[in-house]
Amino acid sequence: MKHIFLNLKRFDVPKEYGGVNAIAAVKDWGSYIVEQTQKGLMEYGTEDVEFAMFFPEAHILTAAGTLCEGSPVKVGCQGVFRQDTAVGGNFGAFTTSRTANAARALGCSYVLIGHCEERKDKAGILAAGGGDQAAVNGILNQEIREAVRAGLKVLYCIGETSEEQPRWQEVLRTQLEEGLKDVDKSCVTIAYEPVWAIGPGKIPPDKEYIQKIGAFVKEITGDMDVVYGGGLKQDNAAMLASVPDMDGGLIALTRFSGEIGFYPEEYLEIVKLYLTAEKA
Repeated sequence: MKHIFLNLKRFDVPKEYGGVNAIAAVKDWGSYIVEQTQKGLMEYGTEDVEFAMFFPEAHILTAAGTLCEGSPVKVGCQGVFRQDTAVGGNFGAFTTSRTANAARALGCSYVLIGHCEERKDKAGILAAGGGDQAAVNGILNQEIREAVRAGLKVLYCIGETSEEQPRWQEVLRTQLEEGLKDVDKSCVTIAYEPVWAIGPGKIPPDKEYIQKIGAFVKEITGDMDVVYGGGLKQDNAAMLASVPDMDGGLIALTRFSGEIGFYPEEYLEIVKLYLTAEKA
């Protein structure tokens, strides 16, 4: 099974507010993306590949409501809280927090957990309070367990910073072992983010490095599926499709110069480049 994920971050923010959204009015943004992609994705067999899109919360209802019969798109959210509602327990005292049950009720079937931006935020909060930043993996583990309990599938992100790269095996092993503790692994896919290589002017890892990481993750996890989270793009789709121990990729921006942003037609082109190269 191949997996193509889409992290839409906050690409809904209009340009006049400093964002990159030039494709639809904010109120229509989630439904527009589903409308413009689901029919194009239908040409690929769902027994061979799955497509999940992680929306900001404001767009989950409209995205899920636009799914047509037989749509291959799985709507997901960007993170869930580490606790949840329960019959006879907490009925909803979670101000500002999105619980896994809430995400499921809104129409999600997937959730993105442990993205490098989430890890950075949690580590910053812990550091500001004098806490142990190593606790981040434990917090993420709580989130994953709540997500699985609610019936959501999980894309769990791991990755090392430039400071951590000399001991990448230790860092990734810890993220995997602590993050997946007491978790049903059949509900989880791993995404590897080379945090040290993400950003303007940085050199991405080559095929050999990506294969090395994929093989390591599979060895540690007992052959769990792993995708490349450093950005599946038009210019690396064919290369990533040829990496034996990578089972897909995570797309975010589709255009990196000129009118920077996410564009559905370019997303479909990336999907096509990856899946046709993978079958070649």
